Formats: sequence, C-alpha cells, structure tokens
Amino acid sequence: MMVTTTSPTRSRAVQAAPGARTSAPASEPRRARQGAAPASTRVVSARRAGAVAQEAPVTAVNEVRLRGRLAAASYEIPLPSGDVAASFRLVVDRPASRRRGTTGARVDALECTAFSADLRRKVARFDAGDVVEVEGALQRRFFRSGGGAASRYDVVVTSISRVARVPAAHRATMAG
Repeated sequence: MMVTTTSPTRSRAVQAAPGARTSAPASEPRRARQGAAPASTRVVSARRAGAVAQEAPVTAVNEVRLRGRLAAASYEIPLPSGDVAASFRLVVDRPASRRRGTTGARVDALECTAFSADLRRKVARFDAGDVVEVEGALQRRFFRSGGGAASRYDVVVTSISRVARVPAAHRATMAG
C-alpha cells in the first residue's frame, strides 16, 4: 500500500506494509471537524507500518569444527578432473543428552574430504584411532548410483591436526 502525504510546502510517498493502518481512519471528515490534522499532513509511523529497522546485513556462515577419532586410514579418490582427494571417516562421540531415537546411537560417523596436497599428505600420516581436530565447511555432493541420483553430506577440510596418537599396541589391532 502506498500512502502519500502532502503539506503546503512538500509532498512525499511512503511505502507501508500490506495491511498496515495509517493514522487516518475512514472517518477522516469527522476527525477534521474535531480539530485533528487531516490525513494529508500525517506520516505513517514506520513501526506501525511494519517496516524493519535498518540493520547490518546478515552473513551466512558455514563453518564446522569437529574432534574425533579416525575410523580407518584415509584413502585417495581420483576425481574426473584428474585431481586427487583424500577421504576419511571421523567418528565423533555423541553426548548422552543428544542420543535420540530407538537406537540411542553413541557416535556420529562423518565423511571428510581433503583436496589440497598439503592436507592429503598430512592426513595420510595419521593412523586409525588417532584423535584429530578438523575444521572445514559442510558440503552436499550429488552423484549417480545404481539406484539413480543420490546425495551425501561431506565436511570439506580446510585444516586438520592430530590431538592424540593411538598407542602402537592398539594400532596393530585396529589395522587387522
């Protein structure tokens, strides 16, 4: 709804939200006789018109930080472009307060992918069971499978560091 206000010296238009009420009801002639200013000189209140106050724009954020253990050693995936990516599964314990459903799953297993050569080399040195901290962004991948189109969420790794190394005795049992 467009509301136009005029006065003897100026005229301006104000955009009001749909369904907003202006300060001049339909009974304008009667109000004018009672001494109220006519609607032509009133301005619609921004708050009453449903206008949103000007604020800084909201910026979307896609940041992930995980700490968990490697389910297995990383493996390399050749991409159609000729590049190579390192992929690994990170197992993150789920707090008891967030275990839902009938299964009461105790962990979340999350697929992670590293594209840069530095990150691929770094993750290749880690062993199954090592506790690592990963930073990156959540990304949805689409691909074709035997049953048609499918999608999966991946954490695209931007940084990774080992927090704790699994003892050598445990490494031998995890590998086999």
